[in-house]
Amino acid sequence: MDSPASNPPRGAGRYAPSPSGDLHLGNLRTAVVAWVLARDSGRAFRMRVDDLDTARARPGMAGRQLEDLASIGIDWDGEIMWESERAEAYAAAADRLAGADLVYECYCSRREIAEAPRAPHSPPGAYPGTCRNLTEAERTARREALGPGRVPALRLRAGIPELTVDDLVHGPYTGVVDDVVLRRGDGVWAYNLAVVVDDADQGVDQVVRGEDLLPSTPRQAYLADLLGLRRPEYVHVPLAVNAAGERLAKRDGAVTLADLALEGTTTRAAVARIVASLGGPPGADSIDALRGVVTPGSLRSGPWVVA
Repeated sequence: MDSPASNPPRGAGRYAPSPSGDLHLGNLRTAVVAWVLARDSGRAFRMRVDDLDTARARPGMAGRQLEDLASIGIDWDGEIMWESERAEAYAAAADRLAGADLVYECYCSRREIAEAPRAPHSPPGAYPGTCRNLTEAERTARREALGPGRVPALRLRAGIPELTVDDLVHGPYTGVVDDVVLRRGDGVWAYNLAVVVDDADQGVDQVVRGEDLLPSTPRQAYLADLLGLRRPEYVHVPLAVNAAGERLAKRDGAVTLADLALEGTTTRAAVARIVASLGGPPGADSIDALRGVVTPGSLRSGPWVVA
């Protein structure tokens, strides 16, 4: 547990879209912020495709997303990392944790977790610890009762209930650290483990992403600590919302480059909207205009209302 990953001296930022649908303006805006902050700080910029869950990944979608990112001016350094090709790296990290007695098998269904009794004041969604201290005989019985195609999930045996991380937009944030899933019951490695391993292997020391992922950050920082990896700096970007204050989605009309094009809006015009939303010069339609303009402090004004 004491061999930290060796990061390149210059460090790196990154963007890691999930290929489940077209990127909307809010996704593209977050990618622009990640790119600008990396480039302005002299970091490399990495691209990673979060295609761990192949059942949710839509054929051809990753290519469309990468084309959209390139079309608005985002470039990246090195090869694209595909999480679907990284199972060995995740297994190796889980083995290291298991070697320190920090992993146990879990046989619970989602329904069992939802219906399980919890200690008073336990946070919503936290795992109640049902399988944490089973005897070997109980584990054997639960393992044999699993349905076809299922394997025991693997959970982290967390040693702390919560952790505080520093975010450059939101400041200190304290969140739950429960017995997070490392590998799901269908054999798919979990995002919380994958993101920590991948960031380390790509030399990422600056994580810029949507603020909806802030609650999962303490768990990821804790995993990094256990694996002997340096925590990156965190920048959680306020989300794009509709006029009602709800997260931007397809139901809000033309919010992707493809849909905007059907309405006659060019990619350059879409970029101009993103640039303006981030305080860029009036009329600018290139993300280069944001160099030296966007900072974590400039993002504290709240969500971007896309009307």
